[in-house]
Amino acid sequence: RTPGGSSGGSAAVLAAGMSPLSIGSDTGGSVRQPAAFCGVCGLKPTYGLISRFGLIAYGSSLDQVGPMAHHVEDLAALLQILAGHDPLDSTSLDIVIPDYLGLLGTAIKGLRVGVVSEHAHHSALDSEITAALDRTRSVLEFLGASIQEVHVPHSRYSVAAYYVIASCEASSNLARYEAAHYGYRAPSEHGTSTNDRSPLDQMMIASRSQGFGEEVQRRIMLGTFALSAGYADAYYKQALKVRRLIADDYREAFEQVDLLLGPVVPTPAFVLGEKLDDPVQMYLEDLFTVEANLAGQPAVSIPCGFSSNGLPLAIQLQGPQLSEARLLQTAYQLQKAGLFEPRIAAI
Repeated sequence: RTPGGSSGGSAAVLAAGMSPLSIGSDTGGSVRQPAAFCGVCGLKPTYGLISRFGLIAYGSSLDQVGPMAHHVEDLAALLQILAGHDPLDSTSLDIVIPDYLGLLGTAIKGLRVGVVSEHAHHSALDSEITAALDRTRSVLEFLGASIQEVHVPHSRYSVAAYYVIASCEASSNLARYEAAHYGYRAPSEHGTSTNDRSPLDQMMIASRSQGFGEEVQRRIMLGTFALSAGYADAYYKQALKVRRLIADDYREAFEQVDLLLGPVVPTPAFVLGEKLDDPVQMYLEDLFTVEANLAGQPAVSIPCGFSSNGLPLAIQLQGPQLSEARLLQTAYQLQKAGLFEPRIAAI
């Protein structure tokens, strides 16, 4: 089965017991989706909370570094170390960092939890994940939280808007890998030998063809097209407008509730390679995760038992910007109440 992407390796080493802690990068769910598939915890923080200095840029307005662990308390401890201002990252927030670990024991009685109806009733959602959400709702109510449905009406456009914005930013960011000054350079004997191209062009074509995988090339081409003359207004600028509408939807939702409960992925981990020939189906795996990146808000994936065939199930909690302490408190109370049983002892 797939461990998820693109931080699937970070989640797999945790699930395999090779590491007690791990770090991933989340542009549209790449910490939370692998965490869900592998049965571990993963947090995507507020945009700017953790420095991205040293991270290869993919989608600069979306990328965030996030901690991964078996236990919520380990997740909080790792976030405590990673969070904070970095003068080498211009998007890094200069704020006082809370004591995430020390605040974990706070009770959640009276917490207002919203369920996004557009997610909870989505036709793509597997029935066992729906059952996992129902179990989580029951535990939250037992702990004293109140549950209500909320709406994010523009969520149906989120995947389309995300892939336009992310591909455009990837096209721009990855242009620096041109092999002459930066990045991988193909051996000269692997160059494309044609009469109508200069040796420089041949070297760049060979290097980018070898250095970028098929999916990366696809996203670069999508972004280059969407930014090209005559199309930027129709695609990129429209996607930015949709992004603002989605962020406004979430802002209104968080005026009614403190946190949101929902799925991480539509299904448990699928067979390795199953969707490689259908990129659109692969992109739809991001249905429930991209909105947190588009809105710049934090979200955490935590395990919620196993499916009938033994695959990990997970749920997602989302909060307004800089609500990591509350997210971790809620996740910790769910862990203590027995929603999931970590397979490795806490550090």
